[in-house]
Amino acid sequence: MEPYSRQASVRWSGTGQRSKSVAYKPNSALQMTPGSKGAGLKPMGVNPPELIAAAHAGSFALTLANVLAQAGYRPRQIDTTATVMMERVLKGWTLTQVHLDVTASVPKAAECDFVDAALQAKAHCPISRALNANISMRAKLAPNP
Repeated sequence: MEPYSRQASVRWSGTGQRSKSVAYKPNSALQMTPGSKGAGLKPMGVNPPELIAAAHAGSFALTLANVLAQAGYRPRQIDTTATVMMERVLKGWTLTQVHLDVTASVPKAAECDFVDAALQAKAHCPISRALNANISMRAKLAPNP
């Protein structure tokens, strides 16, 4: 079977105790629908690789919010999409790569400070540290009105 990717996105907003995050798939809500049998199939509905993507996107967004807060910024919103790549290797189906795509609205933040915070978050995110995969990232600061 050919390698395949699955993704999930999270929108984080608010600060501290009033923060919230919402997990969603592109074009629909992330719902617990019947998954497939086995990680190697191209499943319909929610499946383990997609759940890992959702966990990674959520953990990264929360870590980034905390890093930004420690630097004195108050992020309004952080949108993160994690795309996981599954490949069949000698030992079986393996999650080999993750790409994080993050866009954040952070008033008064300089682009260089935001990118530095995103790199710190990627390095310190518990899910990033748990995965044995190549993790790439694109971080973009959204213009503030």
